[in-house]
Amino acid sequence: MGSVKPSYIKNFAMDLLRTYESSFSPDFEQNKLVVSEYTDIKNKTIRNRVAGYISNVMRQRRTRRGEVEIDAA
Repeated sequence: MGSVKPSYIKNFAMDLLRTYESSFSPDFEQNKLVVSEYTDIKNKTIRNRVAGYISNVMRQRRTRRGEVEIDAA
């Protein structure tokens, strides 16, 4: 329902993307591990929100570049 994220989530995620962009992907599960590796976030909820926002940004970047995924469902 609500997709508006607090600015501290966005700022933290964008800082991570600027520094470690090649480590992230549109996959949420992988991004959770990468966020845990590169940060000292103790709170699981905050970590997941940052990883989710990064996943969303990476998905948007992939779509803008024309690399649309074809889901095999």
